[in-house]
Amino acid sequence: MRHLYSLIAILLVVNSFAVAKPYPGKPSGKLYEIRIYYPTPGKYAEIVDRFRQYTTKLFAKHGMENIGYWTPTDTARKELIYILAYPDREAREASWQAFINDPDWKAVVAKTEANGKLIDHIDQIFMMESQLSPTIKTGVKNPERTFELRTYTATRGKLTNLLARFRDHTINLFSKHGMTHVGYWITTEANGTQPKLIYMLAHPSEAEGKKHFDAFRNDPDWIKARDASEANGKLTEKVESVYLKPTDYSMIK
Repeated sequence: MRHLYSLIAILLVVNSFAVAKPYPGKPSGKLYEIRIYYPTPGKYAEIVDRFRQYTTKLFAKHGMENIGYWTPTDTARKELIYILAYPDREAREASWQAFINDPDWKAVVAKTEANGKLIDHIDQIFMMESQLSPTIKTGVKNPERTFELRTYTATRGKLTNLLARFRDHTINLFSKHGMTHVGYWITTEANGTQPKLIYMLAHPSEAEGKKHFDAFRNDPDWIKARDASEANGKLTEKVESVYLKPTDYSMIK
């Protein structure tokens, strides 16, 4: 009987972890920036290599935190996508000003662009950690993983409802179906536009990631949570996903 009571106690503890909120910690307050580089035609490998040889080191020199560097698994998409972190907006502006004016960086540009510019244009997204997020950590896992960056545009006025659904249901169901949480962020918009939810997951491979998502979408618990949360209308207008391969110099792999 004593062994039975012990087993019941263990099951209760396990169950309490299963239903606990996944990441109750306080967000760090750092400013994060996603930067997407679109190279000039024929310069993709060169821009990726310039980061490998020079840029990441100069970023670190000027107080920028290198989080991760990726390229799309779809090789038709010639993009370099990376994430930096800063203590705050003021620190970000100071770091970039120092970087741009660094003689070492100017020498790198002169050397690498002797035969023409490497970058056609750059997209920037600023964001802060959501309370949904685990502590965002760099590090290498073996075997190397595939990453997925997902962007949710909430229906107008429904962002709070969307975040609540993630908190109460989605995150635990992702874990149930073998997805690894890397980070969850809320964008900061300068023009009064409703912020977006951006998050990153890790998978053993792109094929496994798609398989896990299919299982998640067909899970009766998800269908029940989705239908209940959308009784008064859909919570999202648009969902975007891109699968990513870490570069050899990425701090997250």
